[in-house]
Formats: sequence, C-alpha cells, structure tokens
Amino acid sequence: MAVFTRSSRRKATLAALAERVLEVPDLLGLTRLLTVDLCRALAADAGSLLLWDRRLESFEALALDEAGRLRRSRPDASEGPRARFLISEGQLLETAPEGKNEMLVPLLARSGLAGMLVLGPVPGRKRPVSEAEARLVSLVASRAALGFENLAYQKELIESERLAALGTMAGMMVHDFRGPMTLIRGWAETLLEGDVPPQEAAERARAIMEAVDRLDRMTGETLDFARGAESLVLRAVPLGLLVAELAAGMEQELPGLAVERDVQLPVGRRGKVDVDKLRRAVTNIAANAREAMGGQGPLRFSARIEPLDGPDGAREHLVLVLADDGPGVAAGIRERVFEPFVTHGKKRGTGLGLAVARRFVEDHGGRLELLPEPEGGARGARFRLALPLSPGDGEERAR
Repeated sequence: MAVFTRSSRRKATLAALAERVLEVPDLLGLTRLLTVDLCRALAADAGSLLLWDRRLESFEALALDEAGRLRRSRPDASEGPRARFLISEGQLLETAPEGKNEMLVPLLARSGLAGMLVLGPVPGRKRPVSEAEARLVSLVASRAALGFENLAYQKELIESERLAALGTMAGMMVHDFRGPMTLIRGWAETLLEGDVPPQEAAERARAIMEAVDRLDRMTGETLDFARGAESLVLRAVPLGLLVAELAAGMEQELPGLAVERDVQLPVGRRGKVDVDKLRRAVTNIAANAREAMGGQGPLRFSARIEPLDGPDGAREHLVLVLADDGPGVAAGIRERVFEPFVTHGKKRGTGLGLAVARRFVEDHGGRLELLPEPEGGARGARFRLALPLSPGDGEERAR
C-alpha cells in the first residue's frame, strides 16, 4: 500500500507540473521547474539543463545559484551527457548500459531541438521511472520546450527592435555629439594662440575636460544599451564600504553634487554584487539629478537593509534611495521614465541612463523604481534601488 501511495503521489505531482509549466512566463521559472521541482517530484538526485543556441550552434548550460538567481555557462563540448536512459515520446529506453545512471530528456519544440534535460539517478530504483511517469515527464518536457522556443522568438524580436532603436539613436547622437565637439575644437584653437592668460587657459582646459567626460558618459550609455544584459561579476563586499565608495564616486565623477549620506547598515554585513555595474547604475541616477538641479545641489543618499516580498517570499534586500531637490519627474513621463530615449527638458544625454540603470539592477535580481512624489508640495525625484541579499551573506567572519 505504501508503494502504491508513493507512486500515486508522484504521478499526481508530475501531472500538476505538466499543467503548471504552461503558465511559467520566463527563463528563470522554467529552469527552476525542470531542475528543481521536477527532480523533487521524481526524487532524483540532481538535474541539469542545456539549451540549444541556434545562432552560435552550441549548448548553453542554465542553473540556479544558492540565491536562486539564473546562471549561464558554456559547457565543454567534449563533456556531453552520457546518460544510461533516454525518455523519448513517453517511453523510457536504456540506450547506454555502461553510461551514468541518469535520464536524458530531449526538449523538442516545433522548430526542432530546443535543449536537453539531464535528470540524476533516482536512489533505490533500478528503473528510474515507471511507464506512466515517463509519459508525464515527456509531457512536461514538450511543454517546456514550447516555452523555451517562445522565449527565443521574443528575444529575437527584442533584438531586432533594439537594432531599429539604435538606428534612431545614431541620429540623435550625431546631434548631441556635435555640441561638445564644437566646444572642444573652439577652446583648443584659442589655446593655440599662445597669449591666453594662465587662469583663462586653465578654465578653458577644464571646459574641454568636462566636454570629453560628457562624451564619454554618452558613449558608455550607448554601448551598455547596445550590448544588452551581460553576465555579472559578483564578489562579496562589506556593504558599508560599498555604500561609502558609491557616495564618494558620485561626488568625484559629478562635481557640483553634494551627497548627503544616511547609512544605517549592520557593521560587517556583506553582500554579493557586481560593483562596477552597481556603480554605473547609481551614477546614472545621480547624473540625472544633477542636471535636473541645474548642475549643482544636494543629493540625499540613504542605505538600509529591509525585508521585501518577492516570488519566493520575504527576503532581505539592500535598499538604496537617491532623492534630489530638482523639479521632479513630469507627470507625462513618470510611467515611461525607464524606457530608452525618454527625456523631458534635458539638454544633454541620450535618454538611456535610467534604462541602463534598471537593466543592471534587474540583472542582480533586484528592482529599480521611481517613488511617488513627496507629500506637502516638496520638490524633487526619488529613486529606490533594491538588491536581494543571499541567506549566506551574513556578517564578515573574524580572521
């Protein structure tokens, strides 16, 4: 009776997964369902997922890290799966008697092979699944393959739209670059005259440097937008030191901005972040704030650790808030402020700063949002950046 109950429970769980897979909207959810939920339903030791990249004609390995974030890698082509069993069209076939006691499940979509799923051994069972279970695993795999195929089509569509947007942006950049380049040439020509007083020469040199910095920021935003999401380089850093470096970096890169710090973080608390991308995200927000305030003014920068709700329940986040004293964000663009090329009353830039900032934050699994306008008629814009912290990101251990 116990065996019958376990078998019935396993089939019921597999049937529920087959229904649920149709509602999973993204790559992270599909990866979790196949490598975690499906393995748990079968009592398999582990699961690994390989997606076929049609453009590169190679496999890409997808996995979840300890914090539940999606990780990508390129497996060695010489180390392909050598599973003992194959689940194909609802049947369990023994194809490699000398292979590992694993199951290989092809993910077949309308356009062909979308990927492969390798399910680890099932302890205590000579044949890892029954005939009924094999049919349900095939059903889950075929539906997941359609989901991967749809996501691939969406990605291709987004990339084609991005190329079209880059064409539009190229025309904008020609206009935006012309101003600072004219200024640089003009000041450089006056310096060649040779009779410019030292103080005036220094002022013109500073103007040239500011124009070059402006072009460099515009170029960086353009490249970040064109490249799309890239892999993160995560490293564990003390959060207090990280926030101090972010504040100092904003003041250094953006003269005229007075950063008012309000940091309340536990001593020694650490977190895993891509420091360079986080610095770019914060600096892009601060650059918008400085421009909104006419080139100078205060920027209130606070840092806290707060529990925020997410898809896996409440979880601690590093929460950064940046607030300025500018005129705020116009009502007409508040809903679109993170879209590329959306600007209002700006004389400089490409309109990509906030779009790039949100992309970097979301690559971390976090959220970037424009907070509601302050009450009581107060001026300014407020942006909140929340980065999830892993359970293992505790206090720094004494050495």
